Amino acid sequence: MHEKIVVTGMGAISAVGNTVQENWENIKNGVSGVGPITAFDTKDFLVKIACQVKNFNADDLLSSRIARRRDRYQQFAAVATQEALNQSELEITEENAGRIGVVLSTSIGGLVSLEENYLKIIKGGPRKTSPFLIPMLMPNGAAGLVGIDHGPKGPAFSISSACASGQDAIGVAWMMLRSGVLDVIITGASDALITSLAVAGFDRIGAMSRRSAGEITPRPFDKNRDGLVIGEGCGVLILEREQFARDRGANILAELAGYAATADAYHITAPTENGEGGSRAMRLAMEVARVNKEDIGYINAHGTATPLNDKAETIALKSVFGDLAYKIPISSTKSMTGHMMGATGALELVYCILALQNKVIPPTINYQTPDPDCDLDYVPNEARDLKFDVAISNAFGFGGHNSVLIVRNYN
Repeated sequence: MHEKIVVTGMGAISAVGNTVQENWENIKNGVSGVGPITAFDTKDFLVKIACQVKNFNADDLLSSRIARRRDRYQQFAAVATQEALNQSELEITEENAGRIGVVLSTSIGGLVSLEENYLKIIKGGPRKTSPFLIPMLMPNGAAGLVGIDHGPKGPAFSISSACASGQDAIGVAWMMLRSGVLDVIITGASDALITSLAVAGFDRIGAMSRRSAGEITPRPFDKNRDGLVIGEGCGVLILEREQFARDRGANILAELAGYAATADAYHITAPTENGEGGSRAMRLAMEVARVNKEDIGYINAHGTATPLNDKAETIALKSVFGDLAYKIPISSTKSMTGHMMGATGALELVYCILALQNKVIPPTINYQTPDPDCDLDYVPNEARDLKFDVAISNAFGFGGHNSVLIVRNYN
């Protein structure tokens, strides 16, 4: 019998807030993070909107010397990690450092620094690049910097599985803790991809909404959905073995009960039409967590607002839950935060835990026109009070990656 793995701290940054509390207040109230892109000049772009993190000044939160040596995604990770550690009240010492690890992911890495420094080369030559460029680019950079900032000396690495990166990081951390070789893992993901290169690339494959600021978008599961809105942010969780957390008197927020991952082996960007990979991952995760489909009280859907994804996920949910699928509240918080790529799954697990604690189901905003292909209960436009004990978080990524986490109230 495996020991329970519990959550004792959380940190969050997104377009709707720079702390966990700010995120939750805006998520439950259906506040949209969409606005005009200010990170670069969109004059020649068809996409002009994004869900940018606001009022985030790294110099206010880190020293200016440290901030300028880190990519934006690494700055997010540093701040969210500090919030999570503060909530957990975990003290990292020489005695316990070797049994504390870091699994902190990103989908791509330091793309902001890549673009900035490439432009410096074009304009001024190679000596204009930052001497910290390579550490700023590294996908494992945020994980390594958490060790430098706080002192954990267990394994520290990053997992890259596109938009499933955050959930896979948490899932792998969960498995490592269950093995008993570590007591605590700082885990989650961070992404900052609102750059000209990323926006152009995602638009060229037809994944992005081209609506203007002020228009209603993104529209997950709505008949008139036209694509994702790119976001940025970070979610960090402190996971611990139950006994370790209890022995140190930690306040336990929830139990992370199950994890499963599958691959579609089908297409580099498109999901299978029947959602087979996603449905298989949900079934496996429930089997591992030892929960029945009747136990599930809420599902935080991947729900990107792309035509193919939302339809395939709906089919997958029906495949797993049958007629019960119509009775389970399902929502896409990407309707508010945008799609934060690898970071999204980590943030959405935070939202699941907050929903459990507060007995509130967050809404899917911008839902106006029902789609016959997407006919489940997507909690349209307004949050819903509901007491429940078990939630599922879905994350599906380019490359055919499917990742599912199950969280439940801690008793």
